[in-house]
Amino acid sequence: MLISIVAPCYNEEDVLVRFHEAVQKIAEELLPLGHDMEFVYVDDGSRDRTLTLLKELADLDARVRYVSFSRNFGKESALLAGLRHATGDCAIVMDADLQHPPELIKRMVELRGQGYDQVIAKRTRAGDRFTRTFTARLYYRLINRLVDVELVDGVGDFRLMSRRVVDAVLDLTEYNRFSKGLFAWVGFPSTTFEYENAVREHGRSSWTLRSLLNYGLDGLLSFNNRPLRAAVYLGLGLVLLAGVYTAWIVGSALVNGVTAPGYVTTITAVTALAGVQMTMLGVIGEYIGRIYYEVKRRPHFLVKATNVELTKDLIP
Repeated sequence: MLISIVAPCYNEEDVLVRFHEAVQKIAEELLPLGHDMEFVYVDDGSRDRTLTLLKELADLDARVRYVSFSRNFGKESALLAGLRHATGDCAIVMDADLQHPPELIKRMVELRGQGYDQVIAKRTRAGDRFTRTFTARLYYRLINRLVDVELVDGVGDFRLMSRRVVDAVLDLTEYNRFSKGLFAWVGFPSTTFEYENAVREHGRSSWTLRSLLNYGLDGLLSFNNRPLRAAVYLGLGLVLLAGVYTAWIVGSALVNGVTAPGYVTTITAVTALAGVQMTMLGVIGEYIGRIYYEVKRRPHFLVKATNVELTKDLIP
């Protein structure tokens, strides 16, 4: 079995060589069992020496395949590029910063041998701050009530996928990609095991609070139209409340006569309804924006340098 290691890279010059040495060691341990490896690295527009190091690794190891983007297109595009260039019987997606322990590759391959098409590594939250754990659990509890697939807390991109799963994911050509949801959507027999996340040894994560919020919003909007349905229900509810309030005002006027008070109530209602309208317009705008990007059919990424011959099937 040929195993493709797919590793997106962004400014990983401090740890890239160590990562490759680690997965190379695992490859040597699996070789007597009849498994070979190729290493597919995707440089997502790094500003450091990541591309230079990838070229050096390719010169030293013929199994190294690298693709370098013309600019930073994001991790979702890097994952897509890596899977497009992976030729193995299965692909293992993992980060190049050593937070995904390479030694777990052997366990994934073992479970793959039991017939699973997806072997998923689930990170425990041991050592995380309470606030992060609490907000993550709250987010997943909320999102699983809304989206059409099940998203599991602690489950990310670190997984083994069989060739038919990889092909199924590549058949999903949408521009706005949320890989965690796509991996769940394609299905196929899967198994999950837990691991303790390693501490990032060099550099800082590129995930900021803003990017995490945007990522969470992508997950919410990518697999359902329930926010739009919620806007309909909210509008009908407000119409009902307005009708009840109008009836109460008319009844009060008939019984007690017309009175002047109501300024505070009016201002409060106008302000609240304006906020609701802007929120709903924002939700609708998000969906329209996604349609806008889909119909333009721009490529997910542009390649600046690679040591892989781009066939017609691989051109984005």
